[in-house]
This record gives sequence, C-alpha cells and structure tokens, in this order.
Amino acid sequence: MSTVPESSRARRPCLALIGATGAVGTVMVDIINSRPSVPWGEIRLVASARSAGRTITVRGVERTVHALAAEVFDGVDVAMFDVPDEVSAVWAPIAAARGAVAVDNSGAFRMDPDVPLVVPEVNAERIAHRPRGIIANPNCTTLSMMTVLGALHREFGLAELVAASYQAVSGAGAAGAEQLYAELTAVAGRRLGVRGGDVRAALAEAGLDQQTSPFPAPVALNVVPWAGSLKADGWSSEELKVRNESRKILGLPGLKVSATCVRVPVVTTHSVAVHAVFDREVTVERARKVLSEQPSVVTMDDPETGVFPTPADVVGTDPTYVGRIRQALDFPNTLDFFVCGDNLRKGAALNTYEIAETLAPEFL
Repeated sequence: MSTVPESSRARRPCLALIGATGAVGTVMVDIINSRPSVPWGEIRLVASARSAGRTITVRGVERTVHALAAEVFDGVDVAMFDVPDEVSAVWAPIAAARGAVAVDNSGAFRMDPDVPLVVPEVNAERIAHRPRGIIANPNCTTLSMMTVLGALHREFGLAELVAASYQAVSGAGAAGAEQLYAELTAVAGRRLGVRGGDVRAALAEAGLDQQTSPFPAPVALNVVPWAGSLKADGWSSEELKVRNESRKILGLPGLKVSATCVRVPVVTTHSVAVHAVFDREVTVERARKVLSEQPSVVTMDDPETGVFPTPADVVGTDPTYVGRIRQALDFPNTLDFFVCGDNLRKGAALNTYEIAETLAPEFL
C-alpha cells in the first residue's frame, strides 16, 4: 500500500468523504484501502463536530477527521456524501458552489431533473451532464438489481418490471441491525413450538417495545412486508423508489414497474426476485451469455446442485450475484431471476466511489 507523502501527489485530484465515521463511510474507507491504486493526491475525511479530531488510517496514512464546514471543501475536486438526506440537501450544494463535484448517496437529489442518477456500468455517460454540480447514487434496493437489468435491457429492451425485495435490516442503518440482534437474543433458547410461538410476547418479556423499533413488526423469526414510509394508495417510499429510479437510470420514463419491498432477518445484503418482460425475444442461454460478459456480475445458477446466490454467500463482496434464471412459463419474452447484492457496498459505498473514480480523470 502506498505511503507516498501527499505533497508529492499534489497535482492529483482531492477527494473528500463526508460522513467518514458512519456505517457507509466506514465501508467506503475499506473500499479505498482495498483498491490496488487510487487516483487521489489527497483524501480528506469529514464528519459531524462530535467525530472531529478522530484519526482513521486511509492508504497507510493516519488522517484526522475534520468537522463539516464550508471551508473543508476548498480545494476539493470530488466530495462523496454518505450522510442523511437533510444533511446532503444543505451541504452538497455548498460543496458544488465551492468547486467540488458532489456525489451524493442520500435520497435528497435522486429525482431532481438536473441531477444525474448514475450506475457506472449502466449509464456512465450521464456523469458529464450535471447542471447543479451534483451526481446522485441510487437507493440500495434499486442498485441490487440494476447492473443485471441494465445489461439485459441493452440486449433485449426492458418493457415491464415486477420486483419483490428481501431487504436486510442494515438498510435501516445501525439501529436496524441493533434491533435484529436484540430480538434474536430475546427469542434465543426459547422453544416457541412448531407454530412459532408468540414472538411478540418474547420481545415484550425482554423489554423490547415495538414503538421504539425502526420496523413496524418484529423481524426476528419473521418477514415484514414493509420498508420505508407510507405514500399514496398504500405504496411505501421504498417501492416507489424502485419504480422511479429504475425509470431514470435506464432512461425509460414510461417503464411499467411494480415493486413489493419486504424486510427479512438478514443483517446485510439485499435480495430481489425479478420478473422482467422484454421487447425482444430472450432465452435463458442468451441471458446467461450477456451476464457472463459483465465484469461486476457473478452468475450462480445450478439449482440441481443447489447453486444460487444467498446473502450468506454475497455479504462483504462487491459484485451483483444472479441465479435462478428461468424463462417464465406463461409469459413470452420474460425472465424470472434472483439477485443479491451487499447493500452497504455496491448498494451504497461502492457505487458512490465508482462514480468518483469515473470523475477523477477530469481533474488530472
């Protein structure tokens, strides 16, 4: 790993990571450290005032975390934001006004018509058109399937999309993972019977109040058909994100999309069951060939030997994994398949960083 002094790399671009001490920011640091090489001459770490002064090792150098303030963006070429929506909404425009390209992982700008929503494997050309100086990173559920869908769309023309997500609790942040661990501890060792028993009673006995949970129902030993906040006509915000973001990323404003988002007792890695209808004839063999040519897609698809992706296989890795690829029995030009992607890596930190790396040559 390089420990070349910053001064000897001064002509290379400066990268800032906003939210460096958070859950996604920590993964971002891991990704930067694992790269064989990076294009950055300086890497600047930024977080809230309470985290300022901490030190984090990045590329073999102990770096001090700076408090978020306008002046931290001076001299920055690319600023990656891994912070809540309300923080990005204020500070990403400030970063852009001070000359940085803001790459935002929040939901603050995803549907802004003047902000490109980018998955580099799918629509990297959109990066060049950024009127506000901001580029948005998609929602982790959308990202879990977008590399696969983008490749198949280029070949066969996507016409309709039906998706059911199986979302990890870490999608709700650190509080989501803590809630699952607390619930599992509460039910561990209890023989709840073949009918499953009363999980709610077990949680109540352990002093776990559902009102303080990030989820509307227990997640331990359970499946919760809800993720996000309530929107019109019974849809959740997560389901509408899948619809709206898929349309924007693929450049298909009229794409027919229906999604059901489900929370499952998995800590990290989202899964999505996809039903995709195409304009042109598609076969399983041709689809596998297309996907085999995508460097960031791994096909695990041999049901006879029990080979298909699961979160346990995928967590901590960068690619999108796909399996259970089938020609839909009663629908022409239609494939059903199952995808898994680590929601903290490709679903958040990695895609944000890949956008930043794509930008770097502009500043060399």
